[in-house]
Amino acid sequence: KQTLTVPAMNVNDSVTKTKFDNLYLCRESIIDAIKRCTDIMFGGKQVVVCGYGEVGKGCCSSLRGMGCFVYVTEVDPICALQACMEGYKVVRLEEVIKQVDIVVTASGSKNTITRESLDKLKNGAILCNMGHSNTEIDVSFLRDISSNDLQIERVRTNVDHVIWPNGKRIVLLAEGRIMNLCCSSVPSFVVSITAATQALALIELYNAPPNRYKCDVYLLPKKMDEYVASLHLPAFDAHLTELTDDQCKYLGINKAGPFKPNYYRY
Repeated sequence: KQTLTVPAMNVNDSVTKTKFDNLYLCRESIIDAIKRCTDIMFGGKQVVVCGYGEVGKGCCSSLRGMGCFVYVTEVDPICALQACMEGYKVVRLEEVIKQVDIVVTASGSKNTITRESLDKLKNGAILCNMGHSNTEIDVSFLRDISSNDLQIERVRTNVDHVIWPNGKRIVLLAEGRIMNLCCSSVPSFVVSITAATQALALIELYNAPPNRYKCDVYLLPKKMDEYVASLHLPAFDAHLTELTDDQCKYLGINKAGPFKPNYYRY
């Protein structure tokens, strides 16, 4: 039986991680990473983004801003409805795989893109992963030379051409690994937010009374998330409004926070 022997804090799902590292960072780095690797012109290109979580939202926003026609694939009806309300066309991958110029995976799952999907891509299509580890694009068959009819040509660092027997090529970025970590730089401001969140999680676990946390996985307390955000507001010369005592009483919150209940979705 696999059980935790110590309490653990889930930083990955904290507000300051999902919003700033996943949404805002990916919104900037998707364009930077693809440009560095391919020098592509984005205007008018058809792109499918697989997954509309925080990473997918950031990618879609940026790609549309560059003039791309953006399709979204999604398994979650809530995320799919959000994509529809933002004006994206929600489709199944097989409906658009033959026509798109760029495929971006951001599903957090495995085998989102398979060999069957690759066979349907058009010549010159670009394939990259912005999501989870290196499992979203199934590239395992590329390593099996004995049963593989494809050729791999290294064009430059983090850029491979996968070549079919008929001469078709697709451009695979970063070998299917997380592209913005391989092909782009991560701004120090975002690193600061994520590192501060991790540090405060450790401090919270270390300073907590013995019985507060059992051997389980916990989310960072809301007040800690707010503190991380407040530490980074001076970078924008941002000034918070302070609630009056009467307003605090009306809202049922403390003047120092937390300002939102745990179930609040930002």
